[in-house]
Amino acid sequence: MIESPDPAATDSGTTTPPSSPFSCDLASAEATAELARLIAEQLQPGDCLLLAGPIGAGKTHFARSLIQSLMPVPEDVPSPTFTLVQTYDLPGCDLWHADLYRLSALEEIEELGLVEAFEEAICLIEWPDRLAELTPAHALQLSLSLDPALEDSRHLTLTWTDPKWQHRLDQIASLNRASSPPAQPTPSESQYDQS
Repeated sequence: MIESPDPAATDSGTTTPPSSPFSCDLASAEATAELARLIAEQLQPGDCLLLAGPIGAGKTHFARSLIQSLMPVPEDVPSPTFTLVQTYDLPGCDLWHADLYRLSALEEIEELGLVEAFEEAICLIEWPDRLAELTPAHALQLSLSLDPALEDSRHLTLTWTDPKWQHRLDQIASLNRASSPPAQPTPSESQYDQS
């Protein structure tokens, strides 16, 4: 899932760690959820993930999987499409999940308290283009896109400038190589929600 697309990139035959930008294919909703769980394990207060992509690309599925993996007892994680922000009191910090699709002015973002949350909480932001100049420079950007040939497959591009993400994604790549890939079910319909 997270590894260099060129296994011959090193002399030892092992794969090289990702570097920005990095792209990969997620073959199923389960693969997307697993990547969300692996990234969740690396998050700390002040981290921000910017989730971009068209409607139905899997942004909310990714966010929901990540949030549930951090909960001591997983519970329902609603989409913040209409509430704009959902907050979660997690062990060690708060997590803010925001859907900015319906916002049109920076003042609305400031009124939500997101700027302060960027410094002290874990933040998952859907439709991050609405942030404009308020976009945190230290954020990890995840761009999901649909695969027209495979209903449950997604293409993911991760981009970052903060060196902390290189180290964390290197750790995820190491964990991913050490574990065996999960079985891939053959669903009869898409397992991604359409929010």
